[in-house]
Amino acid sequence: MEKIGLLAGVGKLPVEFARAAKGMGFAVFAVSLVESVEKELAEHVEKIEQISVGQLDAIFEFLKQNNITRVTMLGKVTKELMFDGKVVFDDRMKKILVALPDNNDDTLMLAFVRELAIEGITVFDQTALIRSLIVKEGTLTNREPTIDEKADMEFGFKMAKAIGGLDIGQTVVIKNLAVMAVEAIEGTDECILRGGKLGRAGVVVAKVAKPKQDVRFDIPAVGIKTLESMCAVGAKALVMEAGKTIVVEKAKVLEIANKNGITIVAL
Repeated sequence: MEKIGLLAGVGKLPVEFARAAKGMGFAVFAVSLVESVEKELAEHVEKIEQISVGQLDAIFEFLKQNNITRVTMLGKVTKELMFDGKVVFDDRMKKILVALPDNNDDTLMLAFVRELAIEGITVFDQTALIRSLIVKEGTLTNREPTIDEKADMEFGFKMAKAIGGLDIGQTVVIKNLAVMAVEAIEGTDECILRGGKLGRAGVVVAKVAKPKQDVRFDIPAVGIKTLESMCAVGAKALVMEAGKTIVVEKAKVLEIANKNGITIVAL
């Protein structure tokens, strides 16, 4: 049985991956990078160990002890952990951070990928085993967007691509062809809540891949939490990038959207 590694963050995506990998005959060895990783993950992996994202040597040692030469990284590990003082960095992580030209997402992730490569460990495409979760072009929900919503979707798509090109985030909140909020370090859900509050009811959320998206990390994903955040502020539309966005627990996502009159479109 072939072994693969999973570096897991928050959310259902690591669970979906581990379930799919197990079904394909892979033995998954997982590292839980944060305490709030889904407990269900343990049911679908060969072995799991909690090691803080700041303890690089310990992460690498776990992978090498289990003869793991290929890993993927899935789930949310927010960058704010770098600044809130709750994560303790080992000497190796400190050395990497000091040498970086900036702390943008891609800069951090590429540095991590390079360190894995030094240890003989390759990072593979996040979607390699879960391509069925990638959304296809079209309207996913019962309700089609209105003319105004469609205009905001197209505008939001363009704005989200622009901030993605700057490696700031992947999500924007739009209303009446104006940007209400841009995702940064706080993450998608907080961006939606902030933008929804500013735009009041009827905002449109746009989430896309970066123009130069590295498929080994940070693939855009939408899930139940995304819809719950939208419902909390009365958002009425969501646009995603077809062929490049993952929808986790799609049936439940669409159930929530249809129940609340939200239209979801993949462009």
